[in-house]
Amino acid sequence: MSIEFKRHRRLRQSANMRALVRENYLHIEDLIYPIFVAEGENIKKEISSMPGIYNFSLDRLGEEMDEVQSLGIKSVLLFGLPLEKDECGTQAFHDHGIVQEGIRFIKKNYPDMVVIADTCLCEYTSHGHCGVVEEGKVLNDESLELLVKTAVSQAEAGADIIAPSNMMDGFVAAIRKGLDEAGFLETPIMSYGVKYSSAFYGPFREAADSTPQFGDRKAYQMDPANRLEALREAESDVAEGADFLIVKPGLPYLDIVRDMKNTIKLPIVIYNVSGEYSMVKAAAQNGWIDEEKIVMEMLVGMKRAGADLIMTYFAKDAAKMLREQ
Repeated sequence: MSIEFKRHRRLRQSANMRALVRENYLHIEDLIYPIFVAEGENIKKEISSMPGIYNFSLDRLGEEMDEVQSLGIKSVLLFGLPLEKDECGTQAFHDHGIVQEGIRFIKKNYPDMVVIADTCLCEYTSHGHCGVVEEGKVLNDESLELLVKTAVSQAEAGADIIAPSNMMDGFVAAIRKGLDEAGFLETPIMSYGVKYSSAFYGPFREAADSTPQFGDRKAYQMDPANRLEALREAESDVAEGADFLIVKPGLPYLDIVRDMKNTIKLPIVIYNVSGEYSMVKAAAQNGWIDEEKIVMEMLVGMKRAGADLIMTYFAKDAAKMLREQ
C-alpha cells in the first residue's frame, strides 16, 4: 500500500523523547496555596466537603506553614473567618482582624513567603454579600469605601499583594488610589477581574462561612454564558492599575484564560476553585480515578491554556508530586 501521511508518532517513542519536545511545564513556583485562618484557639477543623483542607487558628497556623514552606511553595492566599459579623463587615478592615493577624504571623515567621490577602467583605458580613446592602441591593460605590479600608489595613499588616475579589465596578481604581495615598505605591493588586457567578464555589462557602443569606451574586459576578464581557472587565482593570489578572473558576473557563493570555499583557492567574477540588477528591476516594494523574493533567492543562500562576487547593499535593518526579 502506497500512501503519504505524516508520522507524528516519531516524537512520542520514549519518555525522554516526549520530554524533549514537551511544550508546557508545571513548576512549584507557579502554585499559590489558599489558607483559611479562623479566630479562636486550638482550631484545626477539616472542611467536610474539601478533604485535606482545614480552618486553622493562629496558634496552629505554624503547622500548616511549616509544611507549605518545606514543600517549596512560595505564595499563599489568606481568607479569614471572624467570630463576629455585622452588616458592613467591620472585621474585614479591623487593624487586628483575623486576616491582618494572619499576615503578621506569616511575615514574622516566614518572611520570604509571598502573602496574598483576599480583599472582600462576604466572609465578614452578616448577610454574606460582598458589599454594603440597602433594601436588598448591593450598593457599588458605598462598598468601594469599605474595600479600600480593607486593602489598606491588609497592606499595613504586611501583605505583599492585595487581591480584591468583590467584583464591584471600579474596585481596582479605588483600591489603587487608596493604597497610593496610604504610602503603599509598591504594593501590587492581583485583581479577580474575571470572576463568574458559579456553582463551583459551593464547598468554599462552607469553608469560609460566606453563603449569601438572601438572593445570589449574579448582579455583580459574571454570567457563565458570556465571553466578550470578560474582555471588557479585564480591560477596565488594566486601565485602573491592576498588576495581575485572575480568572475564576478554572476548568470551565479555560477558553477565557486563553483569551486573557492573548490580549492582556499582565501575569494571568487561574483559580482552581473548591468545587473542582472536591469533585476530584470525591472521585478519587471512590476509586473511580487516579488522583495523582488527574491532578497533574488538570494543572498542566491550565498552564497550556495560558495561566502563569495557579491558585489551587492541590498545591501541597502537586508540590509533592513535582518533587518526586
